Amino acid sequence: MRFEGKTAIVTGAARGIGLEIARQLAAGGATVVLVDVLEDVLAQVAQTLMTGGAKVLTYKIDVTDEAAVEKLTDEVVEKTGRLDILINNAGITRDDLLLRMEVKMWDLVMAVNLKGTFLMTKHAARPMLRQRYGRIVNLASVSGLVGNPGQANYSASKAGVVGFTRTVARELAKRGITCNAVAPGFIKTDMTDVLPEKAKDMALAAIPMGRMGTAEEVARVVAFLASDEASYVTGHVLPVDGGMAP
Repeated sequence: MRFEGKTAIVTGAARGIGLEIARQLAAGGATVVLVDVLEDVLAQVAQTLMTGGAKVLTYKIDVTDEAAVEKLTDEVVEKTGRLDILINNAGITRDDLLLRMEVKMWDLVMAVNLKGTFLMTKHAARPMLRQRYGRIVNLASVSGLVGNPGQANYSASKAGVVGFTRTVARELAKRGITCNAVAPGFIKTDMTDVLPEKAKDMALAAIPMGRMGTAEEVARVVAFLASDEASYVTGHVLPVDGGMAP
């Protein structure tokens, strides 16, 4: 996929799936705006991408802070002249069984995963509407489609992303803006590396393909939905899960 002349924001871009998405877009020629709270890691990632010839900007912001999000989108348009692609990838987990889950764990996951997606989309949509062009791709999860014990907060937040995606797609479609979601299953990242071996074995048993996916496999699907090749695809939620979702 080619992205020359386009500007893309990727949240949660310092590692894992976000990093691979940034690499895919940069390889296609986009100016990539890396957003994360991990400032030191973000700087290293940016340096690596720029060494390969990519055009990169970095911002350390909290996606739950509306003032910071608005400033980010305004500055990106001021510096690059446009905003074409938004990838809402920033997300966290705070797992526990329902009866042990603290309200603060619920609120934090909802704030980052769902409120952050809302705020980034709200402010990125403004320049896209003026351009009459935009690609928004949200990272949902198979947990938001089928549920997962111990993840009531995470599953609910990602189910919210699914509903949000479909609504935004309907609202913005007539202005040349698409909005889709990708729902990864068990993907080998820093987040899954820390899981107990028993949990990993249970996860593998639930995957028809018998293996975890890779961040690159998810990123390729995201890149397609962010490209002009997907110009007539909107409001879609695409599992990338090795067959887990029914």
